[in-house]
Amino acid sequence: MYKVDRPSNSLHSLQEVSFSSLGFREREHLQEWLAKNPQALTKKDEKEDELLIIQKEFAGFDDTKERLDLLAIDKKGNLVIIENKLDDSGRDVVWQALKYAGYCANLRQESVVEIFQLYLEQYEPNEKRTAAEVIAEFMGWENLKEGVLNRKGTQRVIMVAANFRKEVTNTALWLMQFGIRVQCFKATPYLFNDDVFVDIRQVIPTPEAESFMIGMAQKEAEEQSASSSSELQQRHYLRREFWAQTLEKLRSSHCDLFNNRAPSTDHWLAAGSGLSGVLFELIFSQKDARVQLNLSRGDALENTWLFDHLFEQKTQIENTFGAELDWRPLPERKSCQIVYSQTFDGMNKEQWPAIIDWMIEYISRLESALKQPLAELAIKLKQSGLITEGEEA
Repeated sequence: MYKVDRPSNSLHSLQEVSFSSLGFREREHLQEWLAKNPQALTKKDEKEDELLIIQKEFAGFDDTKERLDLLAIDKKGNLVIIENKLDDSGRDVVWQALKYAGYCANLRQESVVEIFQLYLEQYEPNEKRTAAEVIAEFMGWENLKEGVLNRKGTQRVIMVAANFRKEVTNTALWLMQFGIRVQCFKATPYLFNDDVFVDIRQVIPTPEAESFMIGMAQKEAEEQSASSSSELQQRHYLRREFWAQTLEKLRSSHCDLFNNRAPSTDHWLAAGSGLSGVLFELIFSQKDARVQLNLSRGDALENTWLFDHLFEQKTQIENTFGAELDWRPLPERKSCQIVYSQTFDGMNKEQWPAIIDWMIEYISRLESALKQPLAELAIKLKQSGLITEGEEA
């Protein structure tokens, strides 16, 4: 790996080193890096691969004192067991990870929520939402009744180390033949002067091979999947009906954000802000309605950068909006949000006209309050080089 020296238009070699030589430890450093930046273990712009860390040093196994390093869920509701080794994977990491996957396979949905609630209370005491609400939002559900967490045979394993022994990689490849999703990520530290860089990349399976394998697995799952429950179908029907009415009224209003949108069965409707990955959203649920700006660019650091710069203008933005907003930095997840909500009974169709009027009024206010700040930040992003070639701004 090389560092580009712009003034001399040359490359400087980075020195590959070991974590232990730098004084880094597995639990205090590597594990914490991944807990705070789980996107390091996902493909850029692959929404389905996003991870939500729900526990560290999880020891909730009966009759054993063993602890798995990190426990997460992905966008399909699968539990993901993450085992970290520092400079060498060791011989037993696969067996260790499979044991934990076997233990976790028995966790019921309510247990998964309880585990995450304990995590929030210990590590994110400022989080106002419950574990169930955070998980539902991460999954894109209105609530946890819309889907199932930790279905049979869906547990995943991720192993992270600077070097993997041959017996580990061979076993991982063999396990994948039986439908067990195993990934090996190589974490390589580099030193340049006093700066330390870490390159984290998937080595087993290769990204190209994994895409094919996942596609085949999804096809098989779809073929075996039963049709949705009547309750879920009814909820989808109601949402489509609500959004059809909402879009009809939006088209006759002064708000043109959603002019090109069609009715959806989702509980949300999104429109571009002019900045890639930054969306204005309408949220319709059984208990409330929300308007929000969702910062969900592919890089979590960019989302945090945008959120912090907007938060610096909080007073001006809220004065223009006309009310206090709910600012959600969500530091350990890939998106940040600015939200305004109102309690409604979404299942009562008689309230729909009031909900729709409320949405149109406040999404218009939100757009007006954020239009200029977002335009200014788009220019700063271009100047910083964070906006890629061809990106809308």
